Amino acid sequence: MKCLSVEYLNTSANSPESFVAEGERVYFEQLDSAAKAIYEQRREKPVVLLSGPSGSGKTTSAQRIAAELKEMGCGAHVISMDNYFLPLKKDKELHGDNIDFESPERLDMELFRGHLEKLKNGEEIEIPGFDFAKQDRTAGMPLKRNAEDLVIIEGIHALNPLVTGNSDDYTHRVYVSVRTRISLGEEILHPSRIRLMRRLMRDKLYRGRELWETFDFFKSVERGENLYIMPHKHRANHDIDTFIEYEASVYRDLLLPELEKTAESYKDYSDFADIERFLRALSGVEKKYVPENALIREFVGT
Repeated sequence: MKCLSVEYLNTSANSPESFVAEGERVYFEQLDSAAKAIYEQRREKPVVLLSGPSGSGKTTSAQRIAAELKEMGCGAHVISMDNYFLPLKKDKELHGDNIDFESPERLDMELFRGHLEKLKNGEEIEIPGFDFAKQDRTAGMPLKRNAEDLVIIEGIHALNPLVTGNSDDYTHRVYVSVRTRISLGEEILHPSRIRLMRRLMRDKLYRGRELWETFDFFKSVERGENLYIMPHKHRANHDIDTFIEYEASVYRDLLLPELEKTAESYKDYSDFADIERFLRALSGVEKKYVPENALIREFVGT
């Protein structure tokens, strides 16, 4: 596994423009390599399944690959698997009140598998909508794949054969996650901590969650990843490391004040104190240097 030292990151942060440019280059080259392979197999494999754990950058990676495919002259559509969640009422009918919110059984798998077949055959589908606030299905949107168009479907369960059925012959599979580690002396920051930083940023910005709520929620998320996502990552044709070299340096000044407040009252804070320790050791990079199409804009906003 790749490991970068805090010392290296701080030296790079002295020249923020080049630091950011290098981080973007490394990420883009991986996307470009995947996009070229997908393009070459577009006739045999018109559907792309893109999976990764929470905070891995699935949405941006799917959109960026689609943009690359369009540059190559190929139509590309992106669908989120979140649209296929069962309404909460139906979920309770099937599973009772003790719902596992990380389980693939929360998806309407029969509908999803049927749509995969129709997309392969060029038939029109009606992508369902989903209202997370109401946990209910909403009006959908039609989609018909034209000849040689590609459809990219992103979601945490996109590589799980229980969900995708017998689709291996006509799907190209991509797994994205943070793989790179950061070292501070002898201590190593696990990649899942980078993903957690992303979740802390996004949940605060877009969902109005306090950091302690995300910490509590992340415990069940990690359990779900180990049960339902990690066992299927070996099925991917491409494995993309979505770690961006400069990202923790950007998160530093945005997260530290919130972490300090949370440390005062959250009883399990010691379980996550390594995040604060590493951020304090890093030199900050201002958000203004982050490109508008950067993956970390998914977490820090515009």
